[in-house]
Amino acid sequence: MLIIPSIDLAGGRSRVVHWPGAAAGVGAPSDRPEVIAERFVAQGARVIHLVDFDGAQQGRPANLEAVGRVAGRVGVPLQLAGGLEGADNIRLAFAAGATRVVLGMGIADDPPTLRACLEVAGDWLAVGLDPRPERFAEYPWKRPRRPSFEDVTGELAGLGVRRFVLSHGGAAPDPALVERLVCDLDIEVAIAGGVTDLAGIRRLRDAGATGILLGEVLLSGRIDYPAAMEAAA
Repeated sequence: MLIIPSIDLAGGRSRVVHWPGAAAGVGAPSDRPEVIAERFVAQGARVIHLVDFDGAQQGRPANLEAVGRVAGRVGVPLQLAGGLEGADNIRLAFAAGATRVVLGMGIADDPPTLRACLEVAGDWLAVGLDPRPERFAEYPWKRPRRPSFEDVTGELAGLGVRRFVLSHGGAAPDPALVERLVCDLDIEVAIAGGVTDLAGIRRLRDAGATGILLGEVLLSGRIDYPAAMEAAA
């Protein structure tokens, strides 16, 4: 299982400053995403996840220059999320240096657009879903009947989506749900949010998750990156 550093981009910078030596007062803080990504790759990161925070709000990519700077500094795959719902947006992301994309949950209500996106990205396309029952039920679905989580994941898998990213908004992920998705749909499941310690990493590893996206907990030093990778092995 991969431990994937996640960097939120806003105005071309990281929204969270990375200062790995803060506790000891050594080193230098940085909000430059290319510097942060390079630090994690030097420690063994095999994928970097970037979230275009501005793009998610605007509905189109907004930090592609920053993506390009990261791509120019590291030689690992870059996964980008935020404002990518559309084939042309994905083409722009790939041209900037991204190699994988994550689309928002709303794409489940737009099969034609999803099919067009799959034609561009293929297996390197993932759909981000929030499986928390209350959030899933409250989502403004554009269909006569509110779907269940099982309805939506089955539909997406049937359309050719092979990768999901489950976000949890700080709530603890459900390893049983991960195991069920992996077994029933034969897909890859990555986890974003809600992992706060090494024990949580081990539980998701044992459930069959293919990756865990860690943002602020890594950037702030609350979870040590080498220790996280060891727990995931």
